Amino acid sequence: MSARLFLSSGDLMADRRFDFARDLQLKGDLVAAADLLLQATELAPSFASAWFTLAEIRQRLGEREAAISAFRRAQVADPDDLHGAGLRLTLLGAEQLSAMPPAYVRALFDQYAPKFEAALVGDLGYRGPALLFKAVLSARAAIRKPAFFRRAIDLGCGTGLAAAAFAREVDHFTGIDLSPRMIERARLTGLYAELEVADMAQGLRGKPDASADLILAADAMVYIADLAPVLREVKRVLLPGGLLAFTAETHGGDGVVLGAGLRYAHGAAHVRAAIDAAGLTLSRLDELSARNEDHMPVPGLVVVTEKS
Repeated sequence: MSARLFLSSGDLMADRRFDFARDLQLKGDLVAAADLLLQATELAPSFASAWFTLAEIRQRLGEREAAISAFRRAQVADPDDLHGAGLRLTLLGAEQLSAMPPAYVRALFDQYAPKFEAALVGDLGYRGPALLFKAVLSARAAIRKPAFFRRAIDLGCGTGLAAAAFAREVDHFTGIDLSPRMIERARLTGLYAELEVADMAQGLRGKPDASADLILAADAMVYIADLAPVLREVKRVLLPGGLLAFTAETHGGDGVVLGAGLRYAHGAAHVRAAIDAAGLTLSRLDELSARNEDHMPVPGLVVVTEKS
């Protein structure tokens, strides 16, 4: 998605060995790269980037246990888990599914911000905002209410793609995103009356009861495993008759899984149950893909719920 995260060891020789190892890794000489990374970790035992890269190489070499050990060393070296070692351990079956580290998500999108739109729209054929716009207008028409919204909240707003899709239908937009650099980009659009650096649940907790008539989450639910905390706050913040519209990635089974792209996929039945448990009313749930991976549509859901 973005440039590789690098956290210096503070040791010049260790950092240089890391650089040489990365060159070898990119050239395909994984064994030699692993040897250099081990040298780097001997010089700097808490070198998180070296441990993480070594773990990736061990995994590519089919050395599962060695990869798990190195990912764990990366976690210990960086308690905030900026590299996402815990997610890799989950994919390897070494840890249970858990919440995505906020610091990892923030670092990911801070790096991604400068080329976010070009990569997402140009390379991945992103169509989430357009799908949400169509679904919301259809839901409003079905209950014979006007499409115009007085106050809307854009969760995981990124650079403002969802706000751009809904700009003519919303009087006052608030954007919430965990990445300060994404918020900087969103501010440049002029689409938002308010912008806030926070995760989705945290941002909603700061909003008054019954203060919004539309809440959007375009390509944001893929970064949370447990929908319940966000849905509870959505219900509190929405006005009666207000709508929540979001996209999600999905899979053929039930529950939540972490995909190879380090994004959560929610089963359709699981989404329905979470909405019901939050006390919201499902207006529509369509199996539609919001983006591509490797030139193929990623299985997805477009969901609209109403607060009765």
